[in-house]
Amino acid sequence: ALQCLWQELGLGAALNRTLRSSKRQFDAEALIRTMVFNRLSDPCSKLGLLDWLERVEMPGVSKVTHQQLLRAMDALVDRMDAVESSLTQLIKPLLDTSLSLVFYDLTTIRIHGEKELPEDLRQYGLNKETGGIARQFVLGVVQSAEGIPLLHTVAPGAISEASTLRPMLEHLLKRFDLARIVVVADRGLLSLDNIAQIRALALEKQRQVDFILALSARRYKAMPALMAELKYTDGMAETQFENERCVVAHDAQTALRQAQKRRAEIKAVEILGQKLADKLDAQDAAEAALASRQKRSKAVAESAAKKRSKKANDRSAYVRFAKELKDRKLTKYFTIDWDSEHFTFEQNEAAIAASEALDGKLVLLTSLAESESSAAQTVLRYKALADIERKRPPQPPTNLI
Repeated sequence: ALQCLWQELGLGAALNRTLRSSKRQFDAEALIRTMVFNRLSDPCSKLGLLDWLERVEMPGVSKVTHQQLLRAMDALVDRMDAVESSLTQLIKPLLDTSLSLVFYDLTTIRIHGEKELPEDLRQYGLNKETGGIARQFVLGVVQSAEGIPLLHTVAPGAISEASTLRPMLEHLLKRFDLARIVVVADRGLLSLDNIAQIRALALEKQRQVDFILALSARRYKAMPALMAELKYTDGMAETQFENERCVVAHDAQTALRQAQKRRAEIKAVEILGQKLADKLDAQDAAEAALASRQKRSKAVAESAAKKRSKKANDRSAYVRFAKELKDRKLTKYFTIDWDSEHFTFEQNEAAIAASEALDGKLVLLTSLAESESSAAQTVLRYKALADIERKRPPQPPTNLI
């Protein structure tokens, strides 16, 4: 089946044209096809692929060495521009060049080894898989609304996601002759500077470039008050944010779950804080009672002083409580007076209310007018991005402008 698809799509002929060389003693197209089929059916390393070939029948492929696989990859990299150009010609008939809805998403790929090369893409950055710092590179994929992969991007592992948006758009406009595109991207790719860059790029290239970008609402102090003013119809509302059309979808059940989970975590930390405070109060009371007793012998006094030196103090309670808040990411929900001699804390009700105002809300910024894309259609198009992320065939958005 893969062999038939490969030939029917014209991939074999395209690679043969671009990778033809009289210096090579092996068929580069056949080896690349082999590696692609292996990735689709039983992914493994190139050394593992040699074992895999002993169990399968690959048309046009006989004896293969590890060195040949590496050289085939080198040939692909060396002729990348020509290969991409050939593949673009195959994809173009599948696209509506007058308007294309495209989805852009990024992930991080961890790598191992400590060797460094000039202009090395393998850099240390925040890894999406582990949540910690790892040596990695950043891989971006652009797909059509129907799930057709259009291109990929590779960036250094330490790069910020938002800074990759304009280079990707420049690459997309260069490869595909699209009169108008609507790019859909997730929260990490949105910055207000990016919006200005998108508009500048559209003007520079004389193309219409629109966007539907998710907004990380919790980053902006003005958002809770803005959300509180909205009136929802069927879970949808609209407003303006930074002079852009802002579409908000609200799910009451999700909001309730998020608020309840946060309140439960806050309560757990509050219980810990109260235990620390009660322990300190009990110690203070014991010391006061001891001081009021009659004068004791020197030995008894020295023993009491030694015990007091081992007791918890207010400063250690502050440190333990603050660490618990940091670990649970709840620091902003409590107020601690570090200058006070006695351990005290209180909930920051304003911060809790501000977070609850954003619970259950999906906030999107878009350049599309309401006449082109209603609030419901805008949300539907954005959610199609999640379908691609889940590796399911996405449902093409209805009423596409």
